[in-house]
Amino acid sequence: MTRVFIASVFFAFSVFSHLAEAAITIAAARVWPAADYTRITIEASSSIDYKMTMLKDPERLVLDLNDVDLGPTLKSLSEKILTSDPYIRQVRVANFKPGVVRLVIDLKSDIKPQIFSLPPAGEYKNRLVIDIYPALDPLMAMLEQHEKPDAAPAVNLPEVQTPTANVSEPKVPPLPEVVLLPEPTTPSAQKPVVVLPNITTLPDQSQEKSIDKPVKNKNNMRLLTIAIDAGHGGEDPGARGANGSHEKNITLAIAKKLKAAIDAEPNMRGVLTRDGDYFIPLHGRVVKARKLQSDLFVSIHADAFTRPDARGSSVFALSESGATSASARYLAKKENESDLIGGVSLDNKDPYLARTLLDLSQTATINDSLKLGKAVLGNISEINTLHKGSVEQAGFAVLKSPDIPSILVETAFISNPEEERKLNDEAYQHKLVGSILSGIKKYFATNPALAKPKMVSN
Repeated sequence: MTRVFIASVFFAFSVFSHLAEAAITIAAARVWPAADYTRITIEASSSIDYKMTMLKDPERLVLDLNDVDLGPTLKSLSEKILTSDPYIRQVRVANFKPGVVRLVIDLKSDIKPQIFSLPPAGEYKNRLVIDIYPALDPLMAMLEQHEKPDAAPAVNLPEVQTPTANVSEPKVPPLPEVVLLPEPTTPSAQKPVVVLPNITTLPDQSQEKSIDKPVKNKNNMRLLTIAIDAGHGGEDPGARGANGSHEKNITLAIAKKLKAAIDAEPNMRGVLTRDGDYFIPLHGRVVKARKLQSDLFVSIHADAFTRPDARGSSVFALSESGATSASARYLAKKENESDLIGGVSLDNKDPYLARTLLDLSQTATINDSLKLGKAVLGNISEINTLHKGSVEQAGFAVLKSPDIPSILVETAFISNPEEERKLNDEAYQHKLVGSILSGIKKYFATNPALAKPKMVSN
């Protein structure tokens, strides 16, 4: 009898030890708040199996994570939610039952969640991504606001405070170690949650009609709209400089200055595809520019290479027939990998996106893109060495708008220590912005047909 008891205890201990060893370790937990959406990323040693439930009164999203180790990294997630987050009130994390960690996201409003897993990419391990999208697209709400007679022509989405290295994050008061939540008992709560497409998709045609009216200045003239795309962001840091700078921070700083310079022009307005440190999929940048009926699209980047002596600025346009050089092909491949690094659900089938990027004939748009690129490159040559003396072409996904002349500006090599210092210098950023704006104005001056207002009857 004693031997049987000892054997049972040994077996139970072995099983417990095995389960403890098999628990998935959480490497990092990150939060990226933005006006567009809030993203929570849980990075782990292996793929996480989960179950999601939406609960009402109050609104909350519940995630049960199987075989996950509840360590300090996962517990710290509750401390990373900002009080200014547009959609999340707080996050609670605790062991729900043996082998299951429960994550409860208390919400401020109705949401459309999108949850998906990502395999290892770049410097990241396996990731579970929770995207909290609002039920009402903030971009569409902004456009509806602009149709009101007394609406101002400003087009910024509300900015969300994001933590910096020198600012401590507001913390939610600590919660009890154990979170007791009853299992949903109503039939509606047991229904699986349908993952809805993200807010970068365009509405149906009845809603599209509401955005046809152009934004005008005080003289009732249509403003030329320039979409300014700050490359990378959020989970996707982009290239890393010789002294540790991140491309995503430099591109955002330049993009904001370019918007301010464009807004100062009496007949132009600038719109940002992102105004903070968060990730926007490549196709989402294209669709957002088209929603706002942009006349031009300018994507800002900072190049990198394996050798620190590579230097100079470049301008790229889309190609229909392959890259114009091996370096252009390499760069396009690297930039197109942003979706893998930043994180995009492969299950998101967006029919409007397919129509948007379907290339029936982009020849005319590409020709205008080359003209724009030539005008911008000529002005940049006055403040920095050019890596290539002409506009190059390759298959950049972010340039695939069928009806908006689009260019990608590689401002300089962030991997070159000297150019990295320039890119972080505000005075140089202003010079760079001035040269890009001068190129845009030169393009419109020589292409009056495209600069004409697309007026509609009131």
